[in-house]
Amino acid sequence: MTAPTTATGGRAMVNVFDGTRNLYSDSAPLLITVRDGNQDIRSRDFHNTSSVLFSALPLFHNFGDDYAFLAAADGYKDAGFFPVKLAANVNRIVDLMLIPNSSSFNFAQARWNALGTTRPAFKELFANGASDDQAAETRYGDIEEQGETLACLLNITTAMQQINLPQKTALEYLKRIIWDDPKFPMRPDRFFAWADPKLIDQIELAKLQTPKTFENASGALHPGSTRSYKQIQFGEANVQLTFHENDRLDVDGVTCVLVEPDIDYFKDPGAHLLLEVAVNALGSITDPAAVYALRWIAGRRAGLPEFDPLYTIQKA
Repeated sequence: MTAPTTATGGRAMVNVFDGTRNLYSDSAPLLITVRDGNQDIRSRDFHNTSSVLFSALPLFHNFGDDYAFLAAADGYKDAGFFPVKLAANVNRIVDLMLIPNSSSFNFAQARWNALGTTRPAFKELFANGASDDQAAETRYGDIEEQGETLACLLNITTAMQQINLPQKTALEYLKRIIWDDPKFPMRPDRFFAWADPKLIDQIELAKLQTPKTFENASGALHPGSTRSYKQIQFGEANVQLTFHENDRLDVDGVTCVLVEPDIDYFKDPGAHLLLEVAVNALGSITDPAAVYALRWIAGRRAGLPEFDPLYTIQKA
């Protein structure tokens, strides 16, 4: 019997960006690895250009066509995406982002005085509950000084603004951020807020949509929670919304419930538990810079508007 043959012709253009969301331009060459779904490496080589076309990649017409593309460079954290399903006569675009090992946040577009222009919905939300604009600016500035905490806040609120529910976006149901309550502290991996309980109804409806965008999630790692939902739109960097319905507060005439938003690295619960929660338990929390890169890559693959949390990451 003749051995089965494979067709050739898979094509993918790999574009590598840096934390500024511009094409990578550092002097260190890029190491790009291409691996098929059978775990065979089809290319692994250094490149001096940020955009590389790979052609004539073998096609198997099964899971072997689920390719992985990985990029690495000296002084940067590795990045990759899987799966990228290749097919004959189809050009796949794979955009990856490398974050410097030593980096800093550039919040120029997220300054309080700029928010009214760059993201007015954020400024209105962030100001709620403050005695006046100066008080709102002061508490916002305190968070900005912490760097990672503001990056987390901007990551999650930007992601929630991109979640289209049957009615409105997820962000529109947030009424007030909790800034300085030690019981519900702002952290580099999550924050707490008061939300219109209609948000729960909207997520329940979203669970019934095709394709489904949310599913039930475990709240076991969120003490005091009553229910939790996980976005499942992307392979990585999905929003999780955990509700604490026993905590309520009247905000602008609406009896709100406490919600705890965060973004996990991984969609798969096992990977999240083993590779994220376990690491966090040892003292390392979810890195907002990694979330920024993962969410940006996932959004590009999904064809969504660019993930722009009003900051960039630059080499220190």
